[in-house]
Amino acid sequence: MMDHVDMRIVEELSKNSRITMKELGERVHLTGQAATSRVAKLEDQGIIKRYTVDLDLEKLGYVVQAFINIWTNDLSHQPYLSFIRTQTEYVIRNYKISGDSCYLLECRFPSNKTMDRFLVDLNKHVNYKLSIVIS
Repeated sequence: MMDHVDMRIVEELSKNSRITMKELGERVHLTGQAATSRVAKLEDQGIIKRYTVDLDLEKLGYVVQAFINIWTNDLSHQPYLSFIRTQTEYVIRNYKISGDSCYLLECRFPSNKTMDRFLVDLNKHVNYKLSIVIS
């Protein structure tokens, strides 16, 4: 069970996972050692599963971001899932969802031309609806 201090730790780590344990402790009113113990406990409990980096996709050359709703053509989703596994450069996340569509793809592309080639290949496996991220 998480208490108020654990919640503050998670909040601070969500803002900056590279924070030192000493600084984290200061922000949540613990010693660095106590903060380290709390973080280890949260990791052991599976509350903190991993640490990530928030990338500026545009600076990495991915100027087009898109969300793509996916409808599978038949009951077997394997052809689609196999295709997506080969597209790790472009696919950020593949969410299995409820509602009108089967999946929601979060993607990034270096150009509209690259996205178009991806969509042509994607359409061999599924139907889709494309939404481009404006900001």
